[in-house]
Amino acid sequence: MALLSALRLLHHPRSRGRVAVGLLALLAGTLPSASVDAATPPSGSVTDTAPTTTWSAGPFAVPNVSGTTGTVSCGSPQLCDDYALKVSVPVGYDAGHRLRMDVKWPDSAADFDLYVLDPDGHEVAASASAGAPETMLLPAVTASYTVRVVPYAPLGDSFTATASLVASPVDPPPSTAVPPTYANSSAPDGITDAHNAGEPSIGVDRASGAAMFQAYTSTLKVTYGAAGTATWQDKSANAANGCPQGSTTSLDPILFTDPATHRTFESQLAGKTALTCYTDDDGETWTPTAGSGINSGVDHQTLGGGPFTPGGPGSVTSYPDAVYYCSQDIADASCAVSRDGGVTYGPAVPMYSLLDCGGLHGHVKVAPDGTVYVPNKGCGGHQAVAVSEDDGLTWTVRANLSSTPGDSDPSVGIGAGGTVYMGYQNSDGAARVAVSHDKGRTWLYDQNVGSALGIKNIVFPAVTAGDDNRAAFAFLGTTTGGNYQDTDNFKGVWHLYVATTYDGGQSWITVDATPTDPVQKGSICTGGTTCGKDRNLLDFNDVTIDSRGRVLAAYADGCTGSCATGGAQNYDALASLARQSSGNTLYGAYDAVAGGKHKKS
Repeated sequence: MALLSALRLLHHPRSRGRVAVGLLALLAGTLPSASVDAATPPSGSVTDTAPTTTWSAGPFAVPNVSGTTGTVSCGSPQLCDDYALKVSVPVGYDAGHRLRMDVKWPDSAADFDLYVLDPDGHEVAASASAGAPETMLLPAVTASYTVRVVPYAPLGDSFTATASLVASPVDPPPSTAVPPTYANSSAPDGITDAHNAGEPSIGVDRASGAAMFQAYTSTLKVTYGAAGTATWQDKSANAANGCPQGSTTSLDPILFTDPATHRTFESQLAGKTALTCYTDDDGETWTPTAGSGINSGVDHQTLGGGPFTPGGPGSVTSYPDAVYYCSQDIADASCAVSRDGGVTYGPAVPMYSLLDCGGLHGHVKVAPDGTVYVPNKGCGGHQAVAVSEDDGLTWTVRANLSSTPGDSDPSVGIGAGGTVYMGYQNSDGAARVAVSHDKGRTWLYDQNVGSALGIKNIVFPAVTAGDDNRAAFAFLGTTTGGNYQDTDNFKGVWHLYVATTYDGGQSWITVDATPTDPVQKGSICTGGTTCGKDRNLLDFNDVTIDSRGRVLAAYADGCTGSCATGGAQNYDALASLARQSSGNTLYGAYDAVAGGKHKKS
């Protein structure tokens, strides 16, 4: 499992892609023992009347890679640059403003990291991607900070930094739609991996109605009775039902169900090998496959599928859809396409390198016209999508210029007409979503969908869509601000939230899908294997819809038993599913009628 492998250091957001960068620094001979210039000037301030300050430092010769395995350490020769920043603003100024920090450097192959510390030396926030610039957003309140820039792989470069008080973007009013509601269920204790369900993925067989839920090496089938009662069954792939490599070991589990063909794939990552099988009967029998393209990559695998692009080679068998396998391989991230229903794959094609984006990425999604999207949380100072319009042969990175990098991987959902909805955790922790009608070239309606409920921090964005003007954005959120990865000091309570749009992303209505049952108390670490016990939820959740457009959100419940009723956090990871129980769905043909009941199909 992810927690047990040293390879999962690559899952540390402050070390993503860093193995390659560090190796490049060593090979380039950039390790002489040399001191560096301190920040010029060494301190500064910003106020509501003088909102900007700048400084610079360098050149830096010695890499500081201490953040790869935990807290950054600074020694001699000087491996960190500290700048004393004082912020002085009137009370209430933060209601319409934010403190923005940017660190830039000339050589795109170099890498600097940005950390902000409070007067006691505690980390307030960090921006430590593999790209430039490093950007951070903080509340615009009176405070004193140490702004620490760490030369992770400086390559002899210098940096310039800016701290500015900037106006917050104005969000449109929330949607006036009737808020949908959700019913929650969890796997019974008798199911293997019921309490080992970190980073779940989900699909729905729209012919049978069964929801297929992946929890570590277990594939679970969830069916619903007439009253909405959920029944959970273990349908894991194994030698007895046709898949000897299934349910054995995994660094990364993933599941995908093609909504058109109803085929479900489950895959386990084992080093640079993907152990993959598929089922056409909801887990009664499984068929083994070659698993992935060559090279499969070492981390963060994802599976997805959909139509081929018109006019291309298309399928070589009767199975009509393309299947894509993508993963990151330290220095780049690649995707391979299967033209025979996921049995075999062609060679993996790089989507981007570390000069373009950080190594890790979100889940692959395919539009109705065959366009393929893979989202990334940090590409040149923004969140972006890698896009292929030729069945994965070539890729282009397209950024949302309104965004700043976050710690959780973003997610995309694609409407029936090709509209793309990207939900993401901004660098200030906010739940933001934007819309594109031109395959990611431009983005519209970018807004914070958590502000109306006072949500300050989110993790694990997951997006799905139905009709072209309808989409849902699920995430874990808390109304507590600050550094949510501070294990000792963060006291937030987290719930599963779902935001829904019925007007093409112009407005959203956000609801608490677990109002009486917190998902976690305290910190949630998204820092890979360097985390402590608060990494119980691992890296992501997932969301999908059924044949009538009802939203189903898969999540790991980290606060169960006495924790859920007021007791201490118990760091569980219970396989759980929130299913829409009332309100308009993502398919207008099945909009709710009076009383919250759905029309019969």
